[in-house]
Amino acid sequence: MSKGAVPPSGRKLTTNVRTAKKRSPASAEWLRRQLNDPYVTAAKQQGWRSRAAFKLLELDDRFHLIHPDARVLDLGAAPGGWTQVAIRRGAGLVVGIDLLPMDPIAGSTLIQGDFNDSDMPERLGAALGGKADLVLSDMAPNTTGHAATDHIRIMALAELAAIFAREVLAPEGAFVAKVFQGGSERAMLAALKREFASVRHAKPPASRKESSELYVVATGFRGGSAPS
Repeated sequence: MSKGAVPPSGRKLTTNVRTAKKRSPASAEWLRRQLNDPYVTAAKQQGWRSRAAFKLLELDDRFHLIHPDARVLDLGAAPGGWTQVAIRRGAGLVVGIDLLPMDPIAGSTLIQGDFNDSDMPERLGAALGGKADLVLSDMAPNTTGHAATDHIRIMALAELAAIFAREVLAPEGAFVAKVFQGGSERAMLAALKREFASVRHAKPPASRKESSELYVVATGFRGGSAPS
């Protein structure tokens, strides 16, 4: 399997899902989408814990984020797809943290907890053996179906991740976070541009077309010493 393996694009039959008595129309639609998603199928075939692994694979192919000996911190890591990618792409040390428990992943350290706890920068720094070279955040809150509310919630998470990244990143480090399009992400981009040499956003092919998600990719951390 090549490192940048992607799902086949060949034609496949569509699986329909009936709405059972205990299954809401929204639940039936989610299940139908999962059953017909080539990334879900490919993730199972290739041993990834989630289809989201392909998003990081595609981002890394484009931006070259993961390098040998890199210390990588994965915020909101469960179920572990991004942690797997960092390991398989050759990162030197990978630490994942999530509120949810995770099954062990060979080559990584997994911590169950809240990255916002006051002692977490010290704990994660000890697990990493120093500052992080790359901080990843694919975190997203439970959606409400109300676009404006969901946008506010995910932007709040992304901003918390960005604040945390500033505490734990080494100079020249990189930060990747999921955001939703909706306007307020511009303020976050402006703040990041003062602290990173390059700030871009991207929608990897594995992101569903109907989704408003984007990924902010900030590289060249200035270590808190942005130029005046």
